Amino acid sequence: MVGFNIQPYGMQSMLKEGHKHLSGLDEAVLKNIDACKQLSTITRTSLGPNGMNKMVINHLDKLFVTNDAATIVNELEVQHPAAKVLVLAGKAQQEEIGDGANLTISFAGELLQGAEELIRMGLHPSEIISGYTKAINKTVEILDELVEKGSENMDVRDKEQVITRMKAAVASKQFGQEDTICSLVADACIQVCPKNPANFNVDNVRVAKLLGGGLHNSTVVRGMVLKNDAVGTIKRMEKAKVAVFAGGVDTSATETKGTVLIHTAEQDCKIYPLFECGGLSICVWNKLEQVYSHQNFGMVYIRSCLLHGCALLFLYILLNIEMCKVLEEAKVEELIKAVADSGAKVIVSGGAVGEMALHFCERYKLMVLKISSKFELRRFCRTTGSVAMLKLSQPNPDDLGYVDSVSVKEIGGVTVTIVKNEGGGNSVSTVVLRGSTDSVLDDLERAVDDGVNTYKAMCRDSRIVPGAAATEIELAKRVKDFSFKETGLDQYAIAKFAESFEMIPRTLAENAGLNAMEIISSLYAEHASGNTKVGIDLEEGACKDVTTMHVWDLHVTKFFALKYAADAACTVLRVDQIIMAKPAGGPRREQPAGMDED
Repeated sequence: MVGFNIQPYGMQSMLKEGHKHLSGLDEAVLKNIDACKQLSTITRTSLGPNGMNKMVINHLDKLFVTNDAATIVNELEVQHPAAKVLVLAGKAQQEEIGDGANLTISFAGELLQGAEELIRMGLHPSEIISGYTKAINKTVEILDELVEKGSENMDVRDKEQVITRMKAAVASKQFGQEDTICSLVADACIQVCPKNPANFNVDNVRVAKLLGGGLHNSTVVRGMVLKNDAVGTIKRMEKAKVAVFAGGVDTSATETKGTVLIHTAEQDCKIYPLFECGGLSICVWNKLEQVYSHQNFGMVYIRSCLLHGCALLFLYILLNIEMCKVLEEAKVEELIKAVADSGAKVIVSGGAVGEMALHFCERYKLMVLKISSKFELRRFCRTTGSVAMLKLSQPNPDDLGYVDSVSVKEIGGVTVTIVKNEGGGNSVSTVVLRGSTDSVLDDLERAVDDGVNTYKAMCRDSRIVPGAAATEIELAKRVKDFSFKETGLDQYAIAKFAESFEMIPRTLAENAGLNAMEIISSLYAEHASGNTKVGIDLEEGACKDVTTMHVWDLHVTKFFALKYAADAACTVLRVDQIIMAKPAGGPRREQPAGMDED
């Protein structure tokens, strides 16, 4: 038997053993499209006010029950390289605007489904990409024409105008509770809006989640809510100046230590002349204090000293120990008194609070708070206008902050410290959310985050377009008309791009349990007759003018969502080969029984 040694050739000879190589329409392009379609199918059913929740359990066994697409795709840990492109597009939308991630992923999936049909018809991916590029450019032009007149001029401190633009974004997360949430978020955002609205910072609107009660118990605090108790017995202070110490409120330890080992009293007698000369060194003193502090050894040592006639030395040691304690107390009292004399009534510590320091704080009627997180400490400084000092010392008047009230309360079994600053110019406000379970509170927090991000977006660009799928149907109609004017093969791709817009009203109708075909037909009929602001009323299951329903979407949200979706789809279509190197590392460990790979 003669063995034939066949040498590898082509791609196999170039890459290491264990690599994967996929190429061609069937292996690469269509498989990529299929993976992206699967991802968009997951998020699509969560689109709109009636979107369904997904129950996601991540690799740390943490449970998420939400219809927020950004959270869903983040926790899914998508592995397919093409589907990751859609995930990145959704993340980009979330970071840029804070809302519309679901629209981005779902629309990109619909575009790729249309592209798959065109590929099977015989079109080359390059022609499809060319058509999609022309279509998205035309879409952006039409979107500018659909902007509501006068919406570019907006007062971001007018609560009614803010709620009008915010309502659709919040309703997509918490349908039926959008009025309550929008009112809370609008109040919180307007309170912290700077003189130049373009500089609005979303970090200035905080969320405190407290179990118990319901959404109707939620409030907005002009200031901060800290989830910890005050240190000491003083629990309330009003109209007070605040001193912040980042390094803690305690005596600082010495940096150098000396050590002298003394085994017998005779050795003490040899160093005794030092005491008579007044030259007691720090190192000897430290050791004597350590010896005295050990009770078990202390009695033996004392007896030894007395037997050798060293009673005077022993008394001298006792005296010096007591003297040091008195000096330390005096020093701490001096520091605390200096803080109290500066006018401060509240001390905030970023580190440990010593017992002796706390004792003198109580004596001088100072309220003490401890904030361990350096980020929370920075927000507290922003809220009160104070400057954090490194160590305990007398503060300058310029370093002190001011609060209207600091009080400790118990809300739903949780002790919280509420720091209020009702005066104008404060830069932090907190939305206190109440709910029955952690999952409910997490979902409410996401709705609040979407509202705050929408406020930030409207501070930059306040233009609005009709919501409730009215804009999408008008875009579908006009882009379809535009495709008829094209002469090349691009027109088929442009027509598919136009059809993809139908996914929005179809999904909204299906999620609400309505007949999608009837709704889309009615919308096309209304828009053909010139009613460009007619959308879907999901509560009544009919087509209505959005101006009567007050459903508006931000222009900037739609613009970026459609732009990112088209870019992601074109990126996936441009891929014709997938080459994966051999994964690094040794053999994978076997999973315990009853567990899967995830």
